[in-house]
Amino acid sequence: MTATILDAERADLLEALDTVRAALTTTVEGLTDEQLGEHPTVSELSLGGLIKHVASIEEMWLRFAVEGPSAMTYDLPDGVTWADLGAGTAREYPQWAIDHQNNFKMLPGDTLASILERYERVAARTKEIVSSIPDLSATHPLPEAPWNPPGAVRSVRRVLSHVIAETAQHAGHADILRESIDGQKST
Repeated sequence: MTATILDAERADLLEALDTVRAALTTTVEGLTDEQLGEHPTVSELSLGGLIKHVASIEEMWLRFAVEGPSAMTYDLPDGVTWADLGAGTAREYPQWAIDHQNNFKMLPGDTLASILERYERVAARTKEIVSSIPDLSATHPLPEAPWNPPGAVRSVRRVLSHVIAETAQHAGHADILRESIDGQKST
């Protein structure tokens, strides 16, 4: 297999993403699976949940970069409104919302090894996509959802910037959680 030679922009974006991924994953070094599921602050955030969430978000956004809005569908069950969903009063929740919530939690069978392994697979797929997409300026319309402005589009470049920013933000959250669990600082 031959190595792909990336242009400077792609190499820089992937390096920035690798850097923030490492900042996130180093926060879990030396923890047990049980500690990975702890949520030592008033929120439900856990270190394992943060890594699962970031992996899922990266995977979803990179699918969007290739497939467009069909990679992110936010359909609601019949009779359920966005207001119901936001208020927590929906009589039924769409699978995408359930999956989103579960990505913030350690579920039965989740382990540090399995979470990190999945994140590594997502990272490898991201590199493949970024290496093979013909143009980082290519755009897709965002799917309809209350948090997306009507008619908005995102380029592959902007998708990568968003994934980098989201990962960095959650790496900061992870530092706080780790310090709260055992006093260890990751940076």
